[in-house]
Parts: sequence; C-alpha cells; structure tokens
Amino acid sequence: MNTETNEHEAPELAPEVQPEVLETEGSASAEELSTEQKLELQLAQEKDKFLRLFAEFENYKKRTAKERLELFKTANQEVLVAMLPVLDDFDRAMEQIQKSADEALVKGVELIHEKFRATLIAKGLEQVSLQAGDAFDADFAEAITQIPAPSEDLKGKIVDVIEKGYKLGDKIIRFPKVVIGQ
Repeated sequence: MNTETNEHEAPELAPEVQPEVLETEGSASAEELSTEQKLELQLAQEKDKFLRLFAEFENYKKRTAKERLELFKTANQEVLVAMLPVLDDFDRAMEQIQKSADEALVKGVELIHEKFRATLIAKGLEQVSLQAGDAFDADFAEAITQIPAPSEDLKGKIVDVIEKGYKLGDKIIRFPKVVIGQ
C-alpha cells in the first residue's frame, strides 16, 4: 500500500466509515439549514407582525387626528345652534328698528348686530345662501309647504325662504325652511 496520496486521488477510507461520516455531515448540514430556515421564517413572521402593527398604528394616528379636527370644527355646534333663534330675533328686530326715525338708535343697534354676526362667523357659522327663484334641493333645504306658483318659471322652485339655514364648516346645522311653487 502506498501511504502517499496522489493529488488527483481522494484518500481512501474504510468502506464502513465513509458512509457514516457522509450521513453525519449530510444530516448536520440538513439540521443547520432547517434551523437556519426556521430562524429566517421566524424573522420574516416577526417583520410582518411589526409592519402590520406599524401600519395599524399609523392608521390609528391618522384616524384620531381626523377625529380631533372634526371635534374642533364642531365643538361649539351646540352653542351655535342655541344662538340661532337669538340671531333670528335680532334680524327681525333690525327690520323694525330700521323704520325708526332715531338715527342714533338705528346706528347703535346696527353696530351691535354686526358685532354679534361677526362673532358667530368667526366661530365658523355660515349662512346657507338660498333665495326665491333658486331650484329646490331636498339635501340643502326643508320644504314646509307648497303653494301654486305665482309664475310658470317658479314651478318646482323656491318661492319664499321662511327661515334662514346655517352651516358649520361643511355640515348644515339648520336647514333653511322654504316654500315651493307647484
């Protein structure tokens, strides 16, 4: 037997030793790969959970920010709705005071009226603009009655605005009450 090995020849091992070594090496590498794969799978699952949780948190932040903005926009809605009858009464009083001969009284009440109106507008109150002759839209006005149209062009349109409507931001807080021609 030649104890020297040729570069091209693999060293010979006993036949009963060689398969055991290969099986051991094969099973060890298979176990390492499976452990490695398991760890990679766990890592992928944890990354997925993290990304989902992060996305859920981002959606939560956006939703709460939107809700907070809506709350700020409509926080004073209840107070403004309660002030609308006072504004209506003030408007009617202004019409009667305009007929007065006392110009100082008229001027003083006009200043108070405008200041009151400006304060409500600064809080976000906006009048819904409807006039006689406008087309009736049930989404933006409340019809309280129908009367025969005074003219042919007023059929199906607003004949008179009985009570003004107001909105706060984009939300109508009181619909205008109107009379429709039929």
